[in-house]
Amino acid sequence: MANGNLRGLVGTSSTKIGTFLFEFATPGIGQILKAAGADYAVLDMEHTGFGFETVRQVVHYMQAANLPLVVRVPSQSRHHISRALDTGADGVMVPIVSSVEQAKAVLEAAKYWPHGTRGVALGLAHERFAMRREPLLPRFAEQNARTAIILQVEDPRGAAAADEIAALPGVDMLWLGHNDLSVAMGEPGAFDHPDFLTAEQATIAAAKKHGKSAGRLAVDAHQAASFVKLGYDFVSIAGDVWLLQQAFAAGVQRIRQQT
Repeated sequence: MANGNLRGLVGTSSTKIGTFLFEFATPGIGQILKAAGADYAVLDMEHTGFGFETVRQVVHYMQAANLPLVVRVPSQSRHHISRALDTGADGVMVPIVSSVEQAKAVLEAAKYWPHGTRGVALGLAHERFAMRREPLLPRFAEQNARTAIILQVEDPRGAAAADEIAALPGVDMLWLGHNDLSVAMGEPGAFDHPDFLTAEQATIAAAKKHGKSAGRLAVDAHQAASFVKLGYDFVSIAGDVWLLQQAFAAGVQRIRQQT
């Protein structure tokens, strides 16, 4: 059910399936993922060496494929958030949002007046370089309406504040950062620990209560399906590196067994 409007998918009951890009920022990646049935992709700046020049390129690759692109920015810095959106990304994923105050700061950076204080630079990539003469206000409204804001819950404080954060107008999705959450709880990798499960359930419940989406990255398709049953409506099947490794390793194993 691939769709060119990411924000139009937020809060709907259907399952949205995508993946993360950690390595393969190549010209065909958008069309490859679209042909495979992806609904969105996330370009990761937090854990890679990708800079904004790469972001600009990948945005256009995804636009050519009509596949929504989220950029996971490396910090809550205003400069990172607004600059990613100015490249034309459909949304930003912001790490370690632990309070309502931090969430509001993200919204301030991401939204144009009157919902934020994002710096004004129109007619560029986020408007597809169109030569437009409309007044500023409807153009602000257009960008505010198309920009998806995804906040990562990655520590106990974020989970405790999930309901208040999800209630904020402009917040579209809570994304569980499962590894960091487990580490912050002092139980690295203990995803079946009662404290982790409580935080996860609180995050999903908060998103559902306020008509928002909940997302999480899975190691494979089987795990992603189990996350959907828990209440997540956005799931990522691993990332580009691991998808290639898994597919190739399965092929190697099959050949070894048959020869």
